[in-house]
Amino acid sequence: MGVNKNFKSVFSSLLLRWNSKMNMRKMPWKGEKDPYKIWLSEIILQQTRVEQGTNYYLKFINEFPNIHVLADAPEDNVYKLWEGLGYYTRCTNLIKTAKYISKILHGKFPDKYDEIIKLSGVGSYTASAIASFAYNLPFPVVDGNVFRVLARVFGINKPIDSAEGKKYFYKLAYQLLDKENPGEYNQAIMDFGAVICKPVNPLCTACCFKKNCLAFQNNKINKLPIKEGKLKIKSRWFYYLIMEYRNKLYIKKRTGNDIWKNLYEFPLIETEKKSNTNFVLKQAIKNGFIYKNSYSVQSVSIQQNQLLSHQKISGQFVMLKLTKPPAIDGLIASPRIKLTQYAFPGFINRFLSQQPEE
Repeated sequence: MGVNKNFKSVFSSLLLRWNSKMNMRKMPWKGEKDPYKIWLSEIILQQTRVEQGTNYYLKFINEFPNIHVLADAPEDNVYKLWEGLGYYTRCTNLIKTAKYISKILHGKFPDKYDEIIKLSGVGSYTASAIASFAYNLPFPVVDGNVFRVLARVFGINKPIDSAEGKKYFYKLAYQLLDKENPGEYNQAIMDFGAVICKPVNPLCTACCFKKNCLAFQNNKINKLPIKEGKLKIKSRWFYYLIMEYRNKLYIKKRTGNDIWKNLYEFPLIETEKKSNTNFVLKQAIKNGFIYKNSYSVQSVSIQQNQLLSHQKISGQFVMLKLTKPPAIDGLIASPRIKLTQYAFPGFINRFLSQQPEE
């Protein structure tokens, strides 16, 4: 059984009617026309739930009310405010784009899709969102909520994570888009997916599309949308050395193109598999973090774990008392009480939060 041929032509009007009469979803950036605030909210919401992202958005707007203030802020301050949100490449791109718009474009945010998508960290979805919300340009947003609504309502079996599937869904999304009110339409369909056509236990009885929804009619609600492949998770083992010398601990900034770039951490020994403390200490001596016979082990934490999108980080924290300072360049000696000034990844922050205050 296929979709009623006339249904596509009324899809947007049904959605917008639901939006005006039934949509009670509130978000601080909803209805916003300032491209800076829209861009900021979209970058924060990449890979982040609205519930978590809202507080970060409000903090950023309060601290950095416009693009120039953000561009001129010390980078460590921006990372510190982002701390705990994860996917820190987003923060790096945020800083880079803010400086570009403030310094090169003199604060004028691009107002054409082809220019918006060139900004660091902005893909087709984010560019479409900014273009439609800020400038009312006819570009459809296709996020997880939209994939789910379209897959279920139109009974689409194409995998949403395949090239063919993405192309198909975007084409359909454009066909359905209300070209006169793209911003309102885009917000409505995302809200509809979030509050009605939910991933689990969708509110089908309250759905304005239920008479035409192929998934509902054919009992396929829990089978759509379809994904092509399973995510491969890489395992990594991190052993952090909490080295104390004369009441100071040693930290350093992460560099290179890896997770947690530009955040701070304790000296790290990374291994390919789970290791014991003796092996870690031998590697620490070999790497020049500590000298032989110049340290004592105070304690070793229980195993810590953190699951990222493509990686599982496991490891421990080894607390050491030093009689000689490390001779490695790039280390910062910080009093324990001042560690809160630095932005650390969640893996480290969770450990620090469990330590007794001195």
